[in-house]
Amino acid sequence: MSIVRFYRDDPQAPKPNKPTRLGANVLITYNNMLLLEKRVDSDSWGLVGGGVKPHETPLEGITREVYEELGLRIPNTKFVKQKVYGEPGRIAAYQDGSIWRMVIVAYILALDTFPEMRISKESKELRFFTCEELRDINIVVTHKDVIEELFINK
Repeated sequence: MSIVRFYRDDPQAPKPNKPTRLGANVLITYNNMLLLEKRVDSDSWGLVGGGVKPHETPLEGITREVYEELGLRIPNTKFVKQKVYGEPGRIAAYQDGSIWRMVIVAYILALDTFPEMRISKESKELRFFTCEELRDINIVVTHKDVIEELFINK
């Protein structure tokens, strides 16, 4: 059962009742494929990343998230900032009633070798996808346009 529902520019989306959350996500690529995680909270595929803590920069946040979610220690100099997605229509609505708007800082991390990763409690599965395979899977709506712009249509 899903504990969160994501919306993007949806007139039916609930109105935020919490402060805007800053998040950082990364498009991790290897051999012309994109790594996605099958999320436990929504049973859909999404980018690695999450909320930036109040004392962190987005770069520090994504470095921490990659370690927490994948077990990979990556120097922050390897992450290349791409774009900030800050339009007000990115909404996350949780079962507990908290609803917040998301601002996402997107990074790219290009890997030269296949990584030895571990699956965190936030994920059901980790997998690299080709552009063609991405068309046939359920991607978190708040990540779909990021993936299209920065990976598929690059």
